[in-house]
Amino acid sequence: MHSVRVKTILSAKNGMNLYRGCSHGCIYCDSRSDCYQMRHDFEDIEVKENAIELLEIALRSKRKKCMIGTGSMSDPYMPLEKTLGNVRKTLELVERHGFGFTVITKSDLILRDLDLLKRINEKTKCVVQMTLTTFDEDLCRKLEPNVCSTKRRAEVLNILRDNGIPTVVWLSPILPFINDTKENIDGILKYCAQAKVYGIIFFGMGLTLRDGNREYFYKQLDKHFPKLSEKYRRIYGNDYIVGSPKNTELTEFFYEQCRKYGIVCDNNKIFEYLSTFEEKHAREQMSMFD
Repeated sequence: MHSVRVKTILSAKNGMNLYRGCSHGCIYCDSRSDCYQMRHDFEDIEVKENAIELLEIALRSKRKKCMIGTGSMSDPYMPLEKTLGNVRKTLELVERHGFGFTVITKSDLILRDLDLLKRINEKTKCVVQMTLTTFDEDLCRKLEPNVCSTKRRAEVLNILRDNGIPTVVWLSPILPFINDTKENIDGILKYCAQAKVYGIIFFGMGLTLRDGNREYFYKQLDKHFPKLSEKYRRIYGNDYIVGSPKNTELTEFFYEQCRKYGIVCDNNKIFEYLSTFEEKHAREQMSMFD
């Protein structure tokens, strides 16, 4: 871990990353890609030491309330968050100033902040986005070794449901010849249905590999799936889009099951939902006419 001072914290679309790098160890992580120009080892987490100060200034200066988002590049609920508490400080600011909030994570550490998530959601809207890739627990430990399992993430989704916090799931990535099975998709979707998630973000059965993360991914294949490693190199080589041969079949099954469970699966609609700020009284009025 190392600290830096930054000039700004919020992007033009009101997103932010409190940390750069990650310790979850997911073998497919796109954030390792060279295009993001990370000048330090990925596991050497960069902490933006003045992030909270800059965020308070930014929130005070905004003329209109909006959704504040985090987690798009680095999961903010890494183990170091237990001691630094920057996400919790962020939530305190967001709640105090009356903004909405959304976060992408794979960690059950988010439950530490359930009180603040609920307080924000009572005033405006707070949406937790959870990534689910693999129903099989043993496989999950290989693909995402340093973060809680899929089963535990499903338990977190259920706890959020019981506390009135809306949720969205990212079904991504689906790795060819590894987790691109009907059983895997079916298991994850059943978790989503039980948790009554609002929607599932889905970009097809496959993954993307850029310079930087491709090398790391192939190295991990050598370690965990040595027979598949050569197959990947032969079929995909340096391709950016690594699609599953079962894409058509599994995609049809995905949409069919989403319709069955009443889960939103239109990415545009979900992203609009995540970015739309809603005040409590407006939400109550809408629900009266549903």
